[in-house]
Amino acid sequence: MIDLYTWGTPNGRKVSIMLEECGLPYQSHAIDIGKGAQHTAEFLAVNPNAKIPAIVDPDGPDGMPFALFESGAILVYLAGKTGRFLPADLRKRYEALQWLMFQMGGVGPMFGQVHHFLRAAPEPVPYAIDRYSNETRRLYGVLDRHLASHAYLADEYSIADMATYPWVARHEWHKIALEDFPAVAAWFADLSQRPAVQKGMKVPFLN
Repeated sequence: MIDLYTWGTPNGRKVSIMLEECGLPYQSHAIDIGKGAQHTAEFLAVNPNAKIPAIVDPDGPDGMPFALFESGAILVYLAGKTGRFLPADLRKRYEALQWLMFQMGGVGPMFGQVHHFLRAAPEPVPYAIDRYSNETRRLYGVLDRHLASHAYLADEYSIADMATYPWVARHEWHKIALEDFPAVAAWFADLSQRPAVQKGMKVPFLN
């Protein structure tokens, strides 16, 4: 059984969605990042970077326990372990990885900055709010134009969709009206109906 160390954030929920989609047995361990649990010696032994999520697979690539951190790396690992949600065809595989990197390099960091400056900054910083809000809208536009002619981010449902969905789920946090991006809204509604997505979004709790 895989041990998942996580919290109720988009990055954490990427992995719980993937585990649910693959049907892999796992046990979730809530790491309360608001209380600094990510800095304990026990968790640092799993992830020296003190971030969630992280996993420990008792049946790693060499049959030995294997610890892994960084949500994107975990998704790729689980796809390789199960042979699911990352196409075997090389062209399609790299397309999926391209959109996974788009999430990791753009959607996650930029949406996260919007969250911070709109919700957590001790005082308003108009320049930062404008900068990250504008970039967030631009990224939504990229997604919307692509999804207008594609059912999923890659040729088929993949880890790229799983990585992006939990960030879009917080569209209200970054003051985005999904109706402004109808293709994203349709994609989001479609994925929201998947039982594994629904279950994964509740790990380790529903907030």
